Amino acid sequence: MGSLTDIGVAAGINILSALGFLLAFAVLRIQPINDRVYFPKWYLKGTRSSPRSMGTVFSKFVNADLSTYIRFLNWMPAALQMPEPELIEHAGLDSAVYVRIYLLGLKIFVPIAVLAFIVLVPINWASGTLEKEKSLSYDQIDKLSISNLGKGSKRFWAHIVMAYVFTFWTFFVLYREYKVVTTMRLRFLAIQNRRADQFTVLVRNVPPDPDETVSEHVEHFFAVNHRDHYLSHQTVYNANTLAGLVEQKKGLQNWLVYYENQHAKNPAKKPTMKTGLWGLWGKRVDAIEHYTTAIEELCKQEDEERHKVITDPNAIMPAAFVSFKSRWGAAVCAQTQQTSNPTLWLTEWAPEPRDVFWPNLAIPFVELSVRRLIMAVALFFLTFFFMIPIAIVQSMANLDDIERMLPFLKPIIERNSLKSIVQGFLPGIALKIFLILLPTFLVMMSKIEGHTSLSGLDRRTASKYYLFLFVNVFLGSVITGTAFQQLNNFIHQSANKYAQSVIASLLWMWVRGIPEIVGESIPMKATFFITYVMVDGWAGVAAEVLRLKPLVMFHIKNTFLVRTERDREQAMDPGSLDFGTTEPRIQLYFLLGLVYAVVTPILLPFIIVFFSLAYLVFRHQIINVYNQQYESGAQFWPDVQRRLVIALIVSQILLLGLLSTQEAEKSTVALLPLPVLSIWFHYVCKGRFEPAFIKFPLQDAMVKDTLERANDPTLNLREYLKDAYVHPVFQKNDIYEFAGIDEEEKNPMVATKRQSRMNTPVDSKFNSSSGTNEGEFSRMAPT
Repeated sequence: MGSLTDIGVAAGINILSALGFLLAFAVLRIQPINDRVYFPKWYLKGTRSSPRSMGTVFSKFVNADLSTYIRFLNWMPAALQMPEPELIEHAGLDSAVYVRIYLLGLKIFVPIAVLAFIVLVPINWASGTLEKEKSLSYDQIDKLSISNLGKGSKRFWAHIVMAYVFTFWTFFVLYREYKVVTTMRLRFLAIQNRRADQFTVLVRNVPPDPDETVSEHVEHFFAVNHRDHYLSHQTVYNANTLAGLVEQKKGLQNWLVYYENQHAKNPAKKPTMKTGLWGLWGKRVDAIEHYTTAIEELCKQEDEERHKVITDPNAIMPAAFVSFKSRWGAAVCAQTQQTSNPTLWLTEWAPEPRDVFWPNLAIPFVELSVRRLIMAVALFFLTFFFMIPIAIVQSMANLDDIERMLPFLKPIIERNSLKSIVQGFLPGIALKIFLILLPTFLVMMSKIEGHTSLSGLDRRTASKYYLFLFVNVFLGSVITGTAFQQLNNFIHQSANKYAQSVIASLLWMWVRGIPEIVGESIPMKATFFITYVMVDGWAGVAAEVLRLKPLVMFHIKNTFLVRTERDREQAMDPGSLDFGTTEPRIQLYFLLGLVYAVVTPILLPFIIVFFSLAYLVFRHQIINVYNQQYESGAQFWPDVQRRLVIALIVSQILLLGLLSTQEAEKSTVALLPLPVLSIWFHYVCKGRFEPAFIKFPLQDAMVKDTLERANDPTLNLREYLKDAYVHPVFQKNDIYEFAGIDEEEKNPMVATKRQSRMNTPVDSKFNSSSGTNEGEFSRMAPT
């Protein structure tokens, strides 16, 4: 474990960094030229006007009001003043519940920290075992941890009792929070305004039919089996190529606007460019003419591709968005099995239109299992090979071991200032750098898996990222640190003895088990995790509020691309809560807090500072900056709860493993019920609350339908849903004649092109067998 000096150096650097970011933000946010960077949400809502529209030329760029500089910290209380109901109305339930995760951390760890410092820290300090063992090297922090207790000490019972207290307190807080969030979700859904996804179901794996198109088959199936509730449907097109052409055209149009702006500033000189890669070489041509010609050519390709998508039967996927006359009808369809074959006509609630991830709707359903298997294998190897940079990071945190293995580096390492910086600061920042590109790969893997909504992609990415952080950052840091301590013994042996030692070490790890090995190593890694919390949690959160990248990009776009107010609005980058990458990082802090609460309580204040600062910063960002891409109604909360319970169980198992190495077998047995109780608690919460996040109660659906019919009896629901689930590249094109939507609702029969292949028991004008083992259908249409 590192010394107080190492932690002090790291704390000083990160506190100065955080203060620097916060001060820079406090000054930059009040400058008129940056108003759209730090308050984009209000501009998108249309409730804020630019301060640059009034005043002198100088005041349009720089805030000349000195009193605002005196009140530069007023954003902090302002971020806490908005009541939660108003926050939900302003930013949505997802955002309001997300910031409650930080509040949950404070609710759990503040009381735990108080108890730990009152009970455990004095017991650890008073034991004095490390001072008696002259052969051991230790630091002052070690005296505050469980490492200061001697083997077989009866004082371990205090830690066991506190483990029970911490566990039951965590149970209480988690159960109460789950109940509150569930109530918030049900209330939000009850008072929510009419939305297209409330009436719509996504149907996948529509079976092929030799006599009907996909659109006709979908209409026929739902008009028969949901005769009183089916309204319309929209088939899914594979428009990925067309979407790529549209995006490519947008990029070319941006360059055209840039060069037109350059020409407007200097009409006497026509802008030119080189046609080679990145404009570095190639033939020099007129830039405006070049991009105008390229856009015209791309428009022709776009029209051809659009016509191809609409007319080619192969471009229609075996999937559709099916809309119903009522929420009740949609709930029945989305939450039931449609046929005796559970692999066909698969239904689920449709994501809201802005939540749909259109490229994945073009993936055949039969490919999904294969894709997910391949990604699971890829995730395993990515996690495994990432141990290499983790080991490099841990080498920085074990300078004493490096000195023993490489004695010639001792004069350099022993310099006090250098050693404190390397051991107290660099490991955390190095790990942060290694993790920068990881979320991009994980998001890409989730997209390949075929999830059809942005919220689903975020939740799946979060699961991968949490697994990665748990295995590599937590377990990997501990295990590789232990491995470095064993390496010195191996390299001083002969080849035969080296091989024997490696084999013996592996067998030893297998026999003892991971819980004992990791549990025994946990106290030694406290300093590393403290520095990581300060780098990633303190400085990282403070950097988030500064928004340096969006600030720079906005001014670049504003200088070269903006010609109108609409262009300036599009140049804003409000961003959104990146649940897929931020929530797993929060979960890592929960894990560290729960693991070290009993072992090394000195870590808890650092985690509490993180949760406090993050709650303040992200509440401000949600109110003033972020514009969410979707609204799932806090559907992610069961994942949050599950990972918290996993962290609790891991902390209990590791404490059990640690005590089993301290000749405290009798007291160790007392910990065995804790993991069992935690698993039982998880299933209690799962059964009590999770259904509210998966299913929509039919009673609530009927209440909303009844109220809507009473309040708006003339509602034309078909017109309201008409273009809700049309692919964005078709929004301006009438493709409804291709969608097969039956406009003749009063027709008592369901027309079908299907040829009779079965004898019917009575005479019928139509005979419609699905050909998919679904039997005979009644063909009465909804009236």
